[in-house]
Amino acid sequence: MTNIPETGRTPRVQIRLVVIQILVLSLLGTLGGRLWYLQIREGDEYAKEASGNHVQQVVEPAVRGSILDARGVPLADNETRLVVSASRTDLLKMEDDGKAVLTKLAGVLGMKPQEVMEKVRLCDSKTPQPCWNGSPYQPIPITDEATAKQALQIRERAEDFPGITAEPEAVRRYAAPGKANTAQVLGYLSPVTDDEITKAQDTDSPYLRSDQVGRNGLEREYDKELRGKAGVTRYEVDNLGRVIGEAEAEPAEAGSSLVTSVDARVQRVAEYELNEAMKEARKTFDKNTGENYKADSGAVVVMEAKTGRVVAMASNPTYDPNAWVGGISAKDYAKLTGKNSNYPLLNRAIQGQAAPGSIFKVVSTSAAVNAGYSFDGNYDCSSSYSIGGQVFKNFESQGYGPINLGRALEVSCDTVFYRLAHQEWQRDGGNTPKKKANDWFYKTAHLFGLGKETGIDLPNEVTGRVPDRQWKQDYWKANKDAWCKYGKKDGTYAEKIAYENCLEGNKMRAGDSVNYSIGQGDTLVTPIQMATIYGAISNGGTLYDPTVGKAIISADGKTVQEIKPKAHGKLPDSKKTLAEINDALAGVATRGTAAWRFGGWPQDEIPMHAKTGTAEVYGKQTTSWFATYTKDYTVVMTISQGGTGSGASGPAVRKIYNALYGVSEDGTINPKNALLPTPQKSLPKIKTDGSITSPKIAKDPAKDQQASQKGADEPDVQQLAATVATPTTGNRNARRRRRARGSRRMLT
Repeated sequence: MTNIPETGRTPRVQIRLVVIQILVLSLLGTLGGRLWYLQIREGDEYAKEASGNHVQQVVEPAVRGSILDARGVPLADNETRLVVSASRTDLLKMEDDGKAVLTKLAGVLGMKPQEVMEKVRLCDSKTPQPCWNGSPYQPIPITDEATAKQALQIRERAEDFPGITAEPEAVRRYAAPGKANTAQVLGYLSPVTDDEITKAQDTDSPYLRSDQVGRNGLEREYDKELRGKAGVTRYEVDNLGRVIGEAEAEPAEAGSSLVTSVDARVQRVAEYELNEAMKEARKTFDKNTGENYKADSGAVVVMEAKTGRVVAMASNPTYDPNAWVGGISAKDYAKLTGKNSNYPLLNRAIQGQAAPGSIFKVVSTSAAVNAGYSFDGNYDCSSSYSIGGQVFKNFESQGYGPINLGRALEVSCDTVFYRLAHQEWQRDGGNTPKKKANDWFYKTAHLFGLGKETGIDLPNEVTGRVPDRQWKQDYWKANKDAWCKYGKKDGTYAEKIAYENCLEGNKMRAGDSVNYSIGQGDTLVTPIQMATIYGAISNGGTLYDPTVGKAIISADGKTVQEIKPKAHGKLPDSKKTLAEINDALAGVATRGTAAWRFGGWPQDEIPMHAKTGTAEVYGKQTTSWFATYTKDYTVVMTISQGGTGSGASGPAVRKIYNALYGVSEDGTINPKNALLPTPQKSLPKIKTDGSITSPKIAKDPAKDQQASQKGADEPDVQQLAATVATPTTGNRNARRRRRARGSRRMLT
């Protein structure tokens, strides 16, 4: 036998075996540790998660709280409808993505197949309405107007309609009591989106996929309170999805009701009179453009002067918020958002910006007094005022000679304010301004609350604009390049303006200051801002945050959370100056530019104060403004491209006051016809079951008011738009007509 000598391989093999053994032991140790961690350390947690895989939940939507007017009349509530819905998840499991089922469903519902299919497609940047902007995992409503017969067909032939349900559900209803639409104030609902669900996960009010959320108006502002809390029932199921028991149940909690300060009767009158005023303006010839006024949009605000509570707020054009219930059609969506829609979704009372014209002069008067000018001083009301080679004319080139500031407000004399603003511009350094210029006219506007939000409890309020030095500088920087590219020294009017702005658009020029003093130029305000200002003059100087919400009442009626009025500032005027302005505005209504609209008004019983405004807009017809107040209310109306303040808006504002106080056309006060002679202070009565007492409301308070104000031998009130109020006595009638003809020159 031959001996085989040992080599160095044996030790190497042994080393490798040891290494392998160590690796194996390490892996076993790691696996053991991981097993201990999963089964012992985190065992309970994973067991809980595993059990969740065998739990399914059923969501019971909460009943959304109602939105009520100040007396308890529902403006928005709920009604039970038969809702036909489709499960997109189930449809996509079918070979044809559910097209056959949806086509068959369209036949039952009397709809076009394409219309039904568009309802279930998901919204994105490329998909137009109608489409579904909610969660793709929740049932998508096809219609909420199914008949009982249609619902039975679907339920009895369930095998023909997989993924389709027909169930009675509580659906939002915008009641429009007495034809009070209130659309822009109320807003509307639409399904919650996945992004909203994700963002709200860690808040105290998370969304469920079945939720409808407010998209505008009060529905959005008070969404959390109105929405309530959906009920969730969790069921234990086996691996085949069969229910084997109930794990837990959380009952639904109905949303709270919102009581507003809106009075549905006054709201209807405000909406009606605004619309009538716009229709009347369209019949009126505009000599400046050679065609009738377009009167393309408008707004009116009725507000409590002492609290800032909104009694009525109308915006025109308007829409029916019920169009959004159950999903909006392509036709309706185009009407609300298309290029030719004139954007009725906008609440022009808080989002409509325009130059204020002469209703701004209360700000300029305050600024002048604060700058050291005497209210009772003599100021030349000439027919025109020249600065360099530019002539600034008084309205219709009328002059009144030396007058004080009160009389300047009464007759709306532009040249008085031109002179004051020009003098202050010169004091501040003119074209080479001082480092610390006083800028009284601009600072005073800010102190009046202009250039910022009023704080109203409605979303998307705009700020307006005070074109002070800082704004001029910022605006010039943003637009300089475009102005320099477009402007021409000897071009069209617009090109010349662009050329001037390119060179010195950042400078506060003399022309800027004088135009600003009468509410022209780059100044922009909203109706709610001006209502707040005139309300403050009425109440002694307090600028209140306008509010629509008055109280939040829980579904059971046991909890009432009142929304108290809050102030955001005081007018920068002494009591003496406020009293002088107050007297002057009373003079506007009795012997000034608004006198022809308040002929026969019971001034001794209900002192009326007013200011008219006619704002010029480049490229458009003039904007009509009419700002008024009594000790109880302030009413501000504006009509874009509507003409003069007293001419277009004046009659409508007068009729709103007639309805509030029960004043007939001859000036007689009939308390039985008064809708709201004093502001509503108390809340509606809450019943023991939590429901709220709701009084009856007339089918159309606006028409009822017209009937109550019309005498036996008097013409229809709609024919009085171009004349003064008509008393019953023939001689008085003739005298007032003569006074009206004499006053028509003062329309600004």
